[in-house]
Amino acid sequence: MDQPEAGKAVASRLIRLIAEKGVGVLEQQREMLSSHLMGDLCLTYYRDPKTDCVGMELAPAARKKDVVEKERCQLEPLVQAKLVGDIYPTGFSQGRTMRNSETVDQMRYVGQREEDGVIITELRNGRGVRYIHRVSRRAGSPCVEVVTEVVNGSQETITLEMLSSFTLGGLTPFAPGDAEETLLLHRLVSSWSAEGRMKTQTLEELGLEPSWACSSANSIRWHQTGSMPVREYFPIAALEDTAAGVTWAVELTHGSSWQLEAYRRDSGLSLSGGLADRECGHWMKRLYAGESFTAPRAVLTACAGGANEAMQRLVENMRPAVEAQLPPSERDMPVIFNEFCTTWGNPCQERVEQLAAGLARHGARYFVIDAGWYADPVKGWGSNLGEWIPNEGQFPRGIKAAADAIRAQGMIPGLWFELEMCGESAVTFGWLDQLLQRDGLPVTNGCRRFWDMNNPEVVSYLEKRVIGLLKENGFGYIKIDYNETIGIGCENPDSLGEGLRRQIEGTQRFFREIRRQIPDIVIENCASGGHRLVPSFLEITSMSSFSDAHECPEIPVIAANLHRAVLPRQSQIWAVLHPEQTLQRVHYQMASTFLGRCCLSGGVDRLSEEQWAAVEQGIALYHRAAPVIDKGFSRRGGDEPRSYRHLKGWQYVARTGFEGEAALVVLHSFAGAPETVSVPLQGNMKIEELYAREGIAAKVENGSLTVSGLKDFDGVAVYLT
Repeated sequence: MDQPEAGKAVASRLIRLIAEKGVGVLEQQREMLSSHLMGDLCLTYYRDPKTDCVGMELAPAARKKDVVEKERCQLEPLVQAKLVGDIYPTGFSQGRTMRNSETVDQMRYVGQREEDGVIITELRNGRGVRYIHRVSRRAGSPCVEVVTEVVNGSQETITLEMLSSFTLGGLTPFAPGDAEETLLLHRLVSSWSAEGRMKTQTLEELGLEPSWACSSANSIRWHQTGSMPVREYFPIAALEDTAAGVTWAVELTHGSSWQLEAYRRDSGLSLSGGLADRECGHWMKRLYAGESFTAPRAVLTACAGGANEAMQRLVENMRPAVEAQLPPSERDMPVIFNEFCTTWGNPCQERVEQLAAGLARHGARYFVIDAGWYADPVKGWGSNLGEWIPNEGQFPRGIKAAADAIRAQGMIPGLWFELEMCGESAVTFGWLDQLLQRDGLPVTNGCRRFWDMNNPEVVSYLEKRVIGLLKENGFGYIKIDYNETIGIGCENPDSLGEGLRRQIEGTQRFFREIRRQIPDIVIENCASGGHRLVPSFLEITSMSSFSDAHECPEIPVIAANLHRAVLPRQSQIWAVLHPEQTLQRVHYQMASTFLGRCCLSGGVDRLSEEQWAAVEQGIALYHRAAPVIDKGFSRRGGDEPRSYRHLKGWQYVARTGFEGEAALVVLHSFAGAPETVSVPLQGNMKIEELYAREGIAAKVENGSLTVSGLKDFDGVAVYLT
């Protein structure tokens, strides 16, 4: 077809779409297609018989009776997609959203079935492109999981430039109209050493009110571009209906560029998300005839309650996968020691042996040798990544002798790697055929380049230098760090964003290969602290570094934030201890670790007997409270900090075990804190143990825990039954 004819065809299709849709809301008929009880959730599908559009409603089963019919509200399609060549959406959309294009308009309902608890809905366009939407639920989970697949059943090559993992519309179904001034969007903001701050805004503040004619596509997309999926936001959102007392929460699971979107054109809000699209993430994907592509998994839930409750339901969805791959040494959540804040990148045989001998009697199970063990005698360790050869000067008897010394003290030795990188001082920095490229050049960030994790030669090299080194030298723990981002992506026949997606697939495949070859190894996930705290990484590792705020007063604030995104049993929190610290500071640090996994570092071999007594008391309480830390529900209160670097007021996290028989209250005071505070308790509780400096008292009265004697920057933990 020549260009004038092609232009006429596009114009004709556009005129037809405008005529069908008009400038306002298309009045749709809606009939129930099916309804499914999935745990305590009710999943209902609706179909418009005129357009064949199918949508999905999610509600707490106990509140299904309160759902009302919405006015001026289009049915949200099950799948949002955009194929190259199809007409872009109207409503001033380009650059703001790719939703509701001609691709979506052409989808027609084919059928629905249920297989082994999975609800499968199929849509198809006139050319034979199929969209298969699957919803399932893990046993015991308070959530559902959504997977969307595109199958090219046509005889032509098609190119995706946007595909949702999930869409959810008609929010809120508990109000017939706009639900003005009652809907809150909650998001988790993240930056280095300040992860997980809750950001809450009304839809009105976000500009998500429908226009008088319902013709403008009002949308906000928030996204992360690159290989650090938790760098600006967590891929988590919650919408709270404050009038109905119901909250919906959604989470994307993958580890590369992603986007979430809140869209409103009429009285109903729609949430959708998936891979960052062509506009946000430079992503396109070609499918030849007969090929298929599946978008990354998404997790959805709804509950009677607020964002705190809803997000913790998302966290619990990870538990079965996490527990299934935990090595035996992880079952009781032991204490970790990492020597980075002890030697600051200069570990050696003598120091390892000294530290291991001193720690043996204090209850640590893992001893991790961090960065610097491979340092070049001249160039140092910071830019010497990629060769992974132990420094003979630091370890004259070999790195195995250090691992053996740790095991001789009854601990499991661990070793740090940044295995996806090459540093400029390493020979591998020049192996261009094995490195990621963009614009025909290696992707270079500062002094780092990136291995191509889908290159068989790279995988073979890393199996020898990483897995082989671990096996040959008796290490039972690996800390995998990641301190740069690939950005918009890397060369791939389809797009830069697709190259990035495949790179992260290769990385996660290598993580699994480590586990396959060393079944009982403990894998720690770290990315400049907490930049990879997403389910696809969390579910294949034992634990994660919660942040890099290791010696900062904001540790308990960040650790509390992460109860909305990470199982506390996986959230490794450091207590960096030094002999010059006061006992008050020791208690502050140790109490912070009760919000997750306890990891010690610092000058532990130089602590006084009095300091060690405070540490040992903390470790003993940590072990006692471990079942509640592992399996419980957290409530947070006190003062919401405005500045993390200049904390004021106080906070508490009250975590109650799932059985309700025990609870742990972790409390921290900041600048200007009150001398006495109260924490509401659930149930009839009594104090079993108080962890605090001398001068602090605690008692239970009138259903609350009262703590008195506080000064600025105190840390307290109270175990109750």
